[in-house]
Amino acid sequence: MVMVGYQAAELLDIACVTSSLVMANLHGGAPLYDVLLATPSGLPITCASGLTLQGQLVLERVTGPLDTLVVAGGIGHEAAAANQSIVGHIRRLARESRRIASVCTGATVLAATGLLDGRRVTTHWRYAHVLAARHPEVVVDSAPIFIRDGEVVTAAGVTSALDLALAFIEEDHGTALAREVARYAVTYLQRPGDQAQMSIFTQGPPPSDGLVKRVVDHITGHLDTDLTLAALADGAGVSQRHLTRLFLRHLGQTPGRFVRRARAEAAAHLLTSTALPMTAVAARCGFGTVEALRQAFVDRYGVPPSHYRLARTPV
Repeated sequence: MVMVGYQAAELLDIACVTSSLVMANLHGGAPLYDVLLATPSGLPITCASGLTLQGQLVLERVTGPLDTLVVAGGIGHEAAAANQSIVGHIRRLARESRRIASVCTGATVLAATGLLDGRRVTTHWRYAHVLAARHPEVVVDSAPIFIRDGEVVTAAGVTSALDLALAFIEEDHGTALAREVARYAVTYLQRPGDQAQMSIFTQGPPPSDGLVKRVVDHITGHLDTDLTLAALADGAGVSQRHLTRLFLRHLGQTPGRFVRRARAEAAAHLLTSTALPMTAVAARCGFGTVEALRQAFVDRYGVPPSHYRLARTPV
């Protein structure tokens, strides 16, 4: 496995992948991965944190075939994507690699090579709109933690590199070894790639409109109560049509959709942080039945709640 770094790359992007694969070597009973860092001219790189890493390979001299090529992200991604030498050598090595991946804004560098054209990819949520605007030929989806499209895998922000590495280990050498590495790293076995990067509880500042903020606060604090559009509008003292217009203007979604998402995300938290049975989780989050919870989960996360809980149980 060759990780490509450059000036102002993100140390966590590099370390999450390389350390996980080295752990696989330690626990797999054999040297399963040859983990190497390639840098331009083989020179040391100063990461965004200020720490310096010594390159083990000269990027310009690396030749294939390679099993896996991974491009790191970081605040230096713009300069790296504009560097024709870096881009050209990544493009060359990608043709000689079984699997190509990027972490975080490393997708910006991969996009500059043309390797992402026509593919569905992800990147850090903060930079997704920039990537989409600059490369309209790339299908950018900012929601998932990582996306696999053929031989190309793109991961979202920073620690999603850990999820990516565990997915590689499981794919290459089975669930048992991936679980052992996750246990050693004191983390979950793996967050499925379709898990959202952001939730309504962390995605940004509260809405600027005072009325919308009051309704949002009421929703998130009273998920097990009547949150129909009629009840919300009545509590806010406005018409249902006006409340819907305000939600669409300030949140980009209807009140009903916001309620459904809030309940699903609250249920996700309870499923991974408590041992409550499904009936109790459904009741606490305002789902009338376990089946209603299941349907909302499949819509939001692509998997039923039982699968979601199992995949995120600490190992």
